[in-house]
Amino acid sequence: MQFGSPASWARLATGLCLALTAAGCGGAAESEETTVSRALQPPVALQPAVLPGRAAEQEDSALRAGARRVLTERQQAELAGAWGLESAPLTAPPAPARKPALSPGAHITRVADDLPALVRRVPTEDRVVFLTVDDGKEKDPRFNRMMRELDLPFSAFVSGYLARSNYGYFRDLNEQGVRVNNHTVNHKDLRKLNYAQQRAEICGQQDELEREIGIRPVLFRPPYGEYTTDTLRAARSCGITAVPMWNEEAFPDRMEYRHADQRLHPGDIILTHFRGTDDWSGSMTDLARQVLRTVTAQGFALARLDDYLG
Repeated sequence: MQFGSPASWARLATGLCLALTAAGCGGAAESEETTVSRALQPPVALQPAVLPGRAAEQEDSALRAGARRVLTERQQAELAGAWGLESAPLTAPPAPARKPALSPGAHITRVADDLPALVRRVPTEDRVVFLTVDDGKEKDPRFNRMMRELDLPFSAFVSGYLARSNYGYFRDLNEQGVRVNNHTVNHKDLRKLNYAQQRAEICGQQDELEREIGIRPVLFRPPYGEYTTDTLRAARSCGITAVPMWNEEAFPDRMEYRHADQRLHPGDIILTHFRGTDDWSGSMTDLARQVLRTVTAQGFALARLDDYLG
């Protein structure tokens, strides 16, 4: 997202409005059903210059962090309480100036040096973890609103056949600063497809995301976490540079861990899905509360995966 975009200014406006006590900014308290965020368009003469690529990402990250610092601890707690949280989520440190090298290890698999790395834990000493949301079946606007108002980053991995009923939902996420990444067109088990078929699934979703949202992501997650060497070869040919997997999976009522210590660790990637009460015992906002309570209780903050990978 470019610095100076309406979404960036809206997030800054939210922080400023909550911090000020003058009647000119705030009004009566709003319910959970009413968004705290209000779009604020800066005067044309004050529009900052658009920054390219990585510089724009860092500028946007700094802006979001600055907007949160405007809020007092009490105001952050009140905002979190409006969404049913007992305490405000912790704030992630600024994004790294350089993305970490992906060397082979216990949580990073490199089938070959020239193929995208499979990453279950991002190499970082920051006390951050990464929330990733897959598929695209449930399109809950209250989940988006909750994450936006609490200024919490996450990354989406979308399958075309589920997203097509409302790509506008994912366009809104993209405008909100959420990276919409590749999860294939039809969510098939790629082990059962030949190279050409796998390439059609991955490159086809790249084309669909470019057509619908205007992006060609560099992150890809294979359905069910299943892949072959041909999967990675096909992904590379479609412009993919990294394949995030996961160490934890989140549900509205629990967190499941892959490791015996049943704890989060710096750089862990958390998997969940765009699903609702048709599939789960709770809604996506229930899911978000479960994730945030767990992450905060263990002393971690959510950070944006795309700031560390890709």
